Amino acid sequence: MDWPGRQFNLYLALVLLIPMVIGCQTSSSRARKEISTFRVHLEVRPEPTGQTETITVFRDNPVEMTVEKSPFLTEVHVQSAKLVDRFGVPAIQIQLNRSGTWLLEQYTTANRGRHMAIFSQFGETPDKARWLAAPLIRQRIADGFLVFTPDASREEAERIVRGLNNLVAQRKQKDF
Repeated sequence: MDWPGRQFNLYLALVLLIPMVIGCQTSSSRARKEISTFRVHLEVRPEPTGQTETITVFRDNPVEMTVEKSPFLTEVHVQSAKLVDRFGVPAIQIQLNRSGTWLLEQYTTANRGRHMAIFSQFGETPDKARWLAAPLIRQRIADGFLVFTPDASREEAERIVRGLNNLVAQRKQKDF
């Protein structure tokens, strides 16, 4: 007579366990589908031709600058992204593909003393689309690595990196 009670407990255990398993798979599969954009624009002087726009970088201490509307690097040029520690602060390291490396070298060689403005969208809400950084071009960058400290929390930086790597993986799957 003890058997029906055990069977009920087994069903109860399964009912309680299934949502946990499905919930874990949903959050991890959601993370695998997450994508981010990556756009690098060059700082320029304002022009009346409509080829430039004024942007604001940094939320705590906003800085306005004028940039070319068209980016010279995008997520298409990203080979991989990685979160690195830079003096105790999270930084994003972007490794560019061959054409991205060439473009970065050309732009940094020709535009010393200007800024690169870096934009990303890494979520569905408007606050997850913003200008992340504006590093000063001090020297030619020929190795294809762009490292910058984003105006973002560690969690946001992780999300940007994950989204870029997911996008790279999606492109690789399409190439096969």
